[in-house]
Amino acid sequence: MTQAIIEGLDDLVEVLMSDGYQVVGPTVSGSAIVLAELTDAGQLPAGWGVETGPGHYRLHRREDDAMFAHSAGPQSWKTFLHPPRRTLWSTDADGSFRPADEPARRYALLGVRGCDLAAIGKLRDVLGGGRHPDGSFQDRHRALFVVAVNCTEPGEVCFCASMGTGPAAGPGADLTLTELTPTDSHRFLAEAGTDAGEALLARIDHRDAAADETDAARLAVEDATHKMGRAMPEMDLRALLVGSRESAHWEDVAERCLTCGNCTMVCPTCFCTTTEDVTDLTGDHAERRQRWSSCFELDFSYLHGGSVRSSGESRYRQWITHKLGTWHDQFGGSGCVGCGRCIAWCPVGIDITEEVGRLAESAHG
Repeated sequence: MTQAIIEGLDDLVEVLMSDGYQVVGPTVSGSAIVLAELTDAGQLPAGWGVETGPGHYRLHRREDDAMFAHSAGPQSWKTFLHPPRRTLWSTDADGSFRPADEPARRYALLGVRGCDLAAIGKLRDVLGGGRHPDGSFQDRHRALFVVAVNCTEPGEVCFCASMGTGPAAGPGADLTLTELTPTDSHRFLAEAGTDAGEALLARIDHRDAAADETDAARLAVEDATHKMGRAMPEMDLRALLVGSRESAHWEDVAERCLTCGNCTMVCPTCFCTTTEDVTDLTGDHAERRQRWSSCFELDFSYLHGGSVRSSGESRYRQWITHKLGTWHDQFGGSGCVGCGRCIAWCPVGIDITEEVGRLAESAHG
């Protein structure tokens, strides 16, 4: 596949829009870098970086105009593929039934990191696979055009290298960019990963990449591997969590955890939903709606008059055990991609890598 240098991203955004895509990418809003619709490349967060830590996220100005030198913000691309809320069907007093009239949207996702690209793949397997796939998700996923970005500056809470999902973006992208440190011009090494990516690259201004440019891009990504702020213990995490079911450490976590569910809301792979029926005041119209749910909600495990997991201890244990353990049994791999969002956006700064590390110490102590 082609390796080329493109100067800036204006042409890329314009071509994608001309093809009917709704281009979504990172932009600055308020005090965070969030994902939103783009109409030109000038909306990308050029010159902005972020400072992250447990329970901590702050924007800061950089000394250059790098567009993708920032780690994950509070949103993930899951928001566009698996919406937080949607109507499933509606009915009126006459008994008429109407399925949801969802608009057909073709998303072009610009700036997808390796961790998030892996998360999209996991959602594809969970929601788009199996015997009863989610047709709504499948429609969105089939229409995707993905422009990934190799990560060259991971954040303090990132641990994708230890999860095998980054910093280099894996397969699944139509086009992958590596941002070269801006000097006299803003350059990106572009690599086509699919025929669609190859065709799009042919339609925008580019030149062949020189050997020193491909080497610089490769070394920048390799260097990022050693800049991770966190790492998951190198061990069989599934076996660790199976053997830690009765660990006293869960009580320690429960004393700190607010069971707010922030970690599940920002997680790019948490997929659980619930449904609710809503009627108007007259009773003439009713709708069934789907919304994201969380294993930290008391109602999540409500069965026959009570919740199976009523304590914070049991709910946190359920979340982390499924994410790192039983996900292997269901879907053949880990449910964690190492993006670090759950660490940064936990109000009390609970760190999943530290908690697993303490479980490992207890198991071998």
